[in-house]
Amino acid sequence: MSAATYRAVQALGGGRLELVERPLPKPGPGQVLLTVEACGICHTDALTVEGGFPGLEYPRVPGHEVVGRIAAVGGQVAARWKVGQRVGVGFLSGRCGECESCRRGDFVNCASQPITGIHFDGGYAEAMLADQHGLVAIPEEFSSVDAAPLLCAGVTTFNALRKSPARQGELVAIQGVGGLGHLGIQFARHMGYRTVAIARGAGKEAMARELGAHHYIDSEAQAPAKALQALGGASVIVATAASPASMGPLLGGLKSQGRLVIVGAGAEPLQVPVTELLFGERSISGSNTGSPVEAEDMLNFSLPRDIRARIETLPLERAAEGYAKMMRNEARFRMVLTTGVK
Repeated sequence: MSAATYRAVQALGGGRLELVERPLPKPGPGQVLLTVEACGICHTDALTVEGGFPGLEYPRVPGHEVVGRIAAVGGQVAARWKVGQRVGVGFLSGRCGECESCRRGDFVNCASQPITGIHFDGGYAEAMLADQHGLVAIPEEFSSVDAAPLLCAGVTTFNALRKSPARQGELVAIQGVGGLGHLGIQFARHMGYRTVAIARGAGKEAMARELGAHHYIDSEAQAPAKALQALGGASVIVATAASPASMGPLLGGLKSQGRLVIVGAGAEPLQVPVTELLFGERSISGSNTGSPVEAEDMLNFSLPRDIRARIETLPLERAAEGYAKMMRNEARFRMVLTTGVK
């Protein structure tokens, strides 16, 4: 990055990514210019790279797990945000302030929520503009590469558990030991739950237990619902796998008034055995990442407990390689781009 230009990896649609050099922008009112140090690669980036999000305009720079330092501040920015401060930007990057949800303080469900890397350029770049309302203060004890994936995968699983009805000592299951699930297991263990990991194959058991799972259920060897009931039934199951077909059968593993919380996204419809909902008064809910201040809560919870994503780093110019590896489900567990810019 020079004083006048910066490098960025932009999406053109149809899975195409290209490395380009762009003029360095100036922040407008309410904006800051970030010098990006790290950006995680998330499966949701496919909405930008492959296309499919309504109204998406190309070219667009993907990336919504961004950590960097404030290089310049526009007008009307709050005094708490200063040049040189290390901050992050997650998936939800601001709020309109006018819709009913915003008026009630429910900023996550803002009707006009701008999404990083979709409505404006994201963090596959050496620099980016960000709205002040989307900024997350990053504790200095975190490295940028460690903090980046927590801004999406971390806050998503943290909030799903923190906002659930489960109480300390109760049985909580995490479906999936992947990019989301491997963080969910850590949060569940440190929040005081009897933690169960559910995944396909015996080969993932050792990792699940290393992350903190008290029990492991191999869904290829046994029916997860029956195995959970043998343990007393789960108060909450957090479904992180991108496979709605695998979620419905989990309902039978909940104890009465238990809840299935869905954070993994998939294209096919969710099929639900209605009797499992009625008899036992079970419920299903979704959990959509979190607000910037909730991301700060998650970081402050993670820091003293050493909760971290397992990551592999790649330089910015290899973004297409990292994205392809993630899409092939070969990442163990999060890919993070580094820019070398300080």
